[in-house]
Amino acid sequence: MAKDKKTILSVWVEDKAGVLWHVSQLFGEHNCNIASLTVGGTEKPGVSRMTIIVNGEEQSVDTVIAKLNRITSLIKIKRIDDEESVLMELGLIMVDAPDDRKTDIINIVNVFRARIVDVAGCSMTIAITGNPVKIQALIDLLRPFGILEIVRTGAVAIDRGKKPCE
Repeated sequence: MAKDKKTILSVWVEDKAGVLWHVSQLFGEHNCNIASLTVGGTEKPGVSRMTIIVNGEEQSVDTVIAKLNRITSLIKIKRIDDEESVLMELGLIMVDAPDDRKTDIINIVNVFRARIVDVAGCSMTIAITGNPVKIQALIDLLRPFGILEIVRTGAVAIDRGKKPCE
């Protein structure tokens, strides 16, 4: 049995109804788990870009890519190299924060260059952007305070710029 592998894909599609469903259905049909999926507009009107992080056997992912290439609304698909890209996501973390613990939470938040975006009587909400590892590290440090809720956007990825200007 082959080992599941993490694959990052950028998929450019026409921005129209049903495309996301069609793309995600193909991954499910081939036993590939979508770990993260984000969709947004691009620099071209009418074109959306999906960043999909999928766990699955390499052969299954290759099969899905081949089938994606047959979708008429697909413009382009590309594998993203983890080492040659910038990968970021947004996380919002609501933490139990009674007055006697707020200073400790603020200190941790500052180390991660995150921001406190809401303060209530007994809670604080922190916003953090960065790679998924950085976000998970902050979550792990905040867990002892009592995490009330977490929302993560999923990752977006883009290739790093070319070194020499051409």
